[in-house]
Amino acid sequence: MKVTSILKAKGSDVITVRSETPVEAVVRALRAKGIGAVVVSDDGASVAGMIAERDVVHALALYGGRVLHLHASDIMVRRVVTCRPDDSVTHVMGQMTAHRVRHLPVVDGGRLRGIVSIGDVVKHRLDELETEANVLREAFIARR
Repeated sequence: MKVTSILKAKGSDVITVRSETPVEAVVRALRAKGIGAVVVSDDGASVAGMIAERDVVHALALYGGRVLHLHASDIMVRRVVTCRPDDSVTHVMGQMTAHRVRHLPVVDGGRLRGIVSIGDVVKHRLDELETEANVLREAFIARR
């Protein structure tokens, strides 16, 4: 299965923030939207960086309460691991594991096309396993 199948099921909306967005606004967006990461993009199409909940906690440990007054560009991860729409779900799982990340922006032709979270991947994989189990169950019953 490919990343495109996940995006078709969940949609391709991505919450982005601009590089000058205050970290306080980033934190509020994460909470309001119930998401674990935002993409930093000044044009809404290219990926300049990413901020996950982990990054906020790390910055809080470094800067204390004044982190809320910093900008997204001050705490964002600049070397963002991405995936493509035609990447396999297995490849995405490997990337998430190897790089210890829970969110991968989906980029095609240099443009942001969506975002895939570990939760999306797990749900997709569980759906696949359930389908496989049903097929095997039906085949077993048919052979009886």
